[in-house]
Amino acid sequence: MLSNHDIQGPTEVEVYVDGASRGNPGPAGIGVVLKFDSKRICLKKFIGNKTNNEAEYLALLEGLKLAIKINAKKVRIFSDSELIIKQLKGEFSVKEIRLSKLYSEVKGLESLLDVEYSYISRESNKLADELANEAIDESR
Repeated sequence: MLSNHDIQGPTEVEVYVDGASRGNPGPAGIGVVLKFDSKRICLKKFIGNKTNNEAEYLALLEGLKLAIKINAKKVRIFSDSELIIKQLKGEFSVKEIRLSKLYSEVKGLESLLDVEYSYISRESNKLADELANEAIDESR
C-alpha cells in the first residue's frame, strides 16, 4: 500500500498568503493560494478574533500544511506582510509571545520542506487578500 510520501508531488509550489483582521484584534480571516503545474488551490477560513499579525502567521501555517499535503518539494512563500517575512528570514526578532508560538510552528513545518520567503506588494497579493476578507464577511 502506498503512503502519501510515496506519491510524487509537484517539484515547486508558489504559495500566496494573507491574513486580515478588523479591529486588530477583531474578526479575522485567512486567504491562501497555491499555484503549481498550471493548477491553483484556494483556501479561505474565518479564524475568530485575532490580530492582523496572528492572521498572517495562521495563513502561512495553512499554506505550508497544504504544500506538505500535496507532497511539494520546494515552496516559495509570497506575503505582503513585511514583518512576517523579515522575522522568518531572521532579520527581525519575534518579541510578542503569541507570535513566537506561531513562528515556532512555522519553523517546525519548514524543516519538512525547502522554503523560500519573498515580500511582495499588496497589489501582487490581491487574490489571497480577497479570500481573507471574504472569510470574515461570510462569518457574519
